[in-house]
Amino acid sequence: MASSDVLVIGAGPTGLVLALWLTKLGIRVRIIDKTAEPGTTSRALAVQARTLELYRQLDLAEAVVANGHRVTAANFWVQGTHKAEFSLRTSGTGLTPYPFLHIFPQDEHEKLLIARLQELGVSVERHTELTGFVERNDGVTARLRRGDGHEEDCEARYLAGCDGARSKVRETIGTGFPGGTYPQIFYVADIEASGPALNGELHIDLDEADFLAIFPLAGNGRARLIGAVRNVNAETLTFADVSDRAINHMKVTIGEINWFSTYHVHHRVTQHFRKGRAFLAGDAAHIHSPAGGQGMNTGIGDAINLAWKLAAVLNGRAPDALLDSYEAERIGFARRLVATTDRVFTFASAEGKLADFVRTRIAPLVIPAAYAFEAVRRFAFRTVSQTMLNYRGGPLSQGAAGHVHGGDRLPWAGVDGPDNFEPLNSLDWQVHVYGSASRELTAWCAQSNLPLHVFPWGDGHARAGLARDALYLLRPDTYVALADASASATALDRYVSDKRIRLS
Repeated sequence: MASSDVLVIGAGPTGLVLALWLTKLGIRVRIIDKTAEPGTTSRALAVQARTLELYRQLDLAEAVVANGHRVTAANFWVQGTHKAEFSLRTSGTGLTPYPFLHIFPQDEHEKLLIARLQELGVSVERHTELTGFVERNDGVTARLRRGDGHEEDCEARYLAGCDGARSKVRETIGTGFPGGTYPQIFYVADIEASGPALNGELHIDLDEADFLAIFPLAGNGRARLIGAVRNVNAETLTFADVSDRAINHMKVTIGEINWFSTYHVHHRVTQHFRKGRAFLAGDAAHIHSPAGGQGMNTGIGDAINLAWKLAAVLNGRAPDALLDSYEAERIGFARRLVATTDRVFTFASAEGKLADFVRTRIAPLVIPAAYAFEAVRRFAFRTVSQTMLNYRGGPLSQGAAGHVHGGDRLPWAGVDGPDNFEPLNSLDWQVHVYGSASRELTAWCAQSNLPLHVFPWGDGHARAGLARDALYLLRPDTYVALADASASATALDRYVSDKRIRLS
């Protein structure tokens, strides 16, 4: 009977990132997928800044940026007329090393993750399906079925369901999947075309009820249409049925159609992300509309949040109770995200004269006026990029120093000084001090074998909201666990004792 520390079900981006992070931390991983090969088409496109920051820890960010397409502006169209353009060049400047929206299709994304995982000696087991599992006192026994019908049992300490909206893991643990289904039929089409909307920027149609967006892809004249239509049968909908909208509304002249597909979209969040030794992540835990390009990024965030906690428990550095914080931190964000994307999509697709009037007459005036304010641009970037996501009030978050609270993402302060994100590549706990560290704190960190990084105080730290000479204890996923203005070693000692976590 095969065994592993963690059995990962599903080899989409969520499962692959979970397996990759765990493997980097020395955890024995087995990852299976029932498909015969990685996907050759994809719906997910956007890689947000927060994902790139986390990918930097895995030495993935440069490859993703080099092989994708940077979006520099978003445009709104109404009734065939270009109404507004919003530059994305400066909205995130100074907030992150990646102040842009990046397009990197999911199929290429998966190939990169698979290759990196294989370099570490782990391969995805294809044609392998989970049929069920039972939990034991010290692990789970999963029943796996291969493509040839052969079945085997696999033992693992923990099991992670990254197996999509029809998750077998979620079905087995019985957590439910409350929510609803949008009435529209969604379609995606990869095209080669020409026209003003094929300029490498994002274009959105604020027109009558049917939603349409054009996302640029790498390469001249390549783009993806993502749209929604009402009152049609998904089985009979063809590209001919929707192509006139693109041509008429955004003046797109289509040359080649490389892929066309239709699907339904749901907005759902499971009731629990953990039950015993089984966890849910990605689409198995939450699904929502494509508004904002959040879905894949949220699943990757789930994976990284779960990975370091599983590794800490499996390596004997924390009790099993640490794993309860996974649901506590991620389920709230998932619920807020589903609610937010639902409101955005409902605005973009609502029917009726009033909805049409607001979308076609009011929005083109109000949105550009609001976007003229830097505070609005920064807020919009921080929201969409997920750099605003925090775990304030969570079970692992304590204290505040400057504008930074326990649970916040560590602010980036590398514009005009040493890059404070550089040490985060260690994938481990560490302490940051911006200014000078006391002898007491230095001695405590040395005695505890906890890395201490001291950055000479600069104006960039103040702009980022950091406090001079304060202590910031960082988790492996670069969120602040403890912020203490007095930089007291006693505060560190108390945190470690309360949380029962060994930091090194």
